[in-house]
Amino acid sequence: MKKFVLAFTAVALGLLLASQAYAWGPGAGRGKGLCRSAGLERLNLTDSQKTKIEAIQDAHYKATRDLREKIFDKSVELRRLWLQANPDRNKITAAQKELRTLRDEMEDRHTAMKFDIRKVLTAKQNEKLADSAWARGPGFGPRGGMRDHRGHGRGYGSGPGLGMGMCY
Repeated sequence: MKKFVLAFTAVALGLLLASQAYAWGPGAGRGKGLCRSAGLERLNLTDSQKTKIEAIQDAHYKATRDLREKIFDKSVELRRLWLQANPDRNKITAAQKELRTLRDEMEDRHTAMKFDIRKVLTAKQNEKLADSAWARGPGFGPRGGMRDHRGHGRGYGSGPGLGMGMCY
């Protein structure tokens, strides 16, 4: 009977916590639409501007889908090459080079999207945006200056960056 009560309590607690997450929604993190943490929320965008920017972000997301999949696949391939008992240096070097090329292409597309978004903004909004973190990037120093609790840089795959747009 104790095991049943303990299991029931654990499930009930899990459902309670999950319901809170659904109640709050996706928040400012990943998801479609304007990112609340990207600096755009302080620009007092008109409804027309919001619609145009979201259309730009959606188009960017759709246009980079294949590229994001290639980056993921190449990252998995590289990880598998390193996990071999005797990793092949030439294969790893080639995979890394290809991955860098794909990431460069993604960054170029992301830059183009940011320029397209800036075209939608007024001169005053662009000036205000230039003073925000959106224009500067994540920070200063190596890898954006961001460090975890051990003092290590974040690198690719964490935080904002080459994903679905401003906040993906």
